[in-house]
Amino acid sequence: MDILTILGLILAIGAIIGGNIMEGGHTESLIQGTAFFIVMGGTTGSVMVQAELKTFFRAMAMTLWVFLPPRIGVKEAIEKIVNWSNIARKEGLLGLEAVAESETDLFARKGLQLLVDGSEPETIRDILEVEVGTKEHADTQAAKVYDAFGGYAPTIGIIGAVMGLIHVMNNLADPSKLGSGIAVAFVATIYGVGLSNIIFLPIANKLKGIIHKQTQFREMVIEGVISIAEGENPRNIESKLQGYLG
Repeated sequence: MDILTILGLILAIGAIIGGNIMEGGHTESLIQGTAFFIVMGGTTGSVMVQAELKTFFRAMAMTLWVFLPPRIGVKEAIEKIVNWSNIARKEGLLGLEAVAESETDLFARKGLQLLVDGSEPETIRDILEVEVGTKEHADTQAAKVYDAFGGYAPTIGIIGAVMGLIHVMNNLADPSKLGSGIAVAFVATIYGVGLSNIIFLPIANKLKGIIHKQTQFREMVIEGVISIAEGENPRNIESKLQGYLG
């Protein structure tokens, strides 16, 4: 669980609600179903028009990473790669065949299999880098879906505000209907700007950070596999890969 995400949401939402209460406002005045429906419905629809179906659903699935980020064990991976290099030095590259079959990380398994098959170092690099680039591109496009949410939400909030003001103008003769129209107008703006800056844009940036770490991790695996293919000393491989610990 990413505690920082939870604390950040609590602090941001709490500051807004707390500030409203400190100013003498009522919390229930910020709860407007109509305004929320306009902003969320309009924003989601706009994003769906922009995004491809596969990318949109990929973004929804990746949302969980904000709270439960995928574990990236760099230190453990370095230890495994050094162990692979020791096996390769003692038993030859074919000695890694059993290791490849038991490896749970699909990317690392592919690299090991290429080693076992006797592929040239540059061939291994080319094959693995294509996979890294493709995965990074697909995940980044999915993260950008939340950038789109963050971009459209404030504008849709303004549309909601204008709609509320139109409702007010149409009912100037009936004071009983003015309050709800004004509430929708201002709360829609708050929802649009608030959702954009507290939820959508932070999610987009957090996902991009996780994607960057995953890409660095895979690049480290590539360097390790290539070093084994080139017959480097296990100690040198370990020293090289420790630079990824950061």
